[in-house]
Amino acid sequence: MEQILLPTTVAFEETDKPNVGKLVVTPCHKGYGTTIGNALRRVLLSSLPGAAIDSIKIDGVQHEFSAIEGVKEDVIEIILNAKLVAVRCFSDEPITLSLNKKGKGPVTAGDFEKNSDVEIVNPELVLATLTDASKTLSMDITVKKGRGYVPVSEKETKGMDLGTIAIDSLYTPVRNIGYGVENTRVGDVTDYEKLTITIETNGTINAQEAVAKATTILMDHFTLVLGASGEMPSSKEAPATEPEEA
Repeated sequence: MEQILLPTTVAFEETDKPNVGKLVVTPCHKGYGTTIGNALRRVLLSSLPGAAIDSIKIDGVQHEFSAIEGVKEDVIEIILNAKLVAVRCFSDEPITLSLNKKGKGPVTAGDFEKNSDVEIVNPELVLATLTDASKTLSMDITVKKGRGYVPVSEKETKGMDLGTIAIDSLYTPVRNIGYGVENTRVGDVTDYEKLTITIETNGTINAQEAVAKATTILMDHFTLVLGASGEMPSSKEAPATEPEEA
């Protein structure tokens, strides 16, 4: 009986783009490049844990459709910018960070007060721009841990303080992912596959850490399926010989 040969190369490659890495898996049995790539892609985009801003409160603002005197951006623009703040959170409880900035110039994520439970990975991100030297922009954000993407419509907003605005939260640290499958050769067989997955993160984890987390999630689920199926014989699949790429 023909065996399903296992890949002999599983390697991570760096790229010239920040927070972007590549995973190469080769040679894969015919069809398994797409099988592995699609499974990892779905989990990487939807299921990894992370942290994000859950809500924002700006002094003098009652709702997101407001304008702020002395600030170039309106509240909606500030909220959109806040969604791009990449954070690591080391607490299981929500953490509140405060910002107070006076004088003309940009207000950045790095202007939030320092907190040992939260690390802002992109402090250079501009949130707003003060246009009046006499004005002060003050705001509080709440950072929480979560998983995947949670829109405002799925959040519990009852009981929030007046002026606190809940925002959509993208907790997953993976921002973009794509994969490609191309033919490669093992001996005289030319229909094996080379899988290349390109992963872009928000900088809170790297591509290798993201793949490790996604693989663990998949393995946990398959282990349950295996356990429910009872004792099963070992597949004893053999590794492929070193491939010659076509």
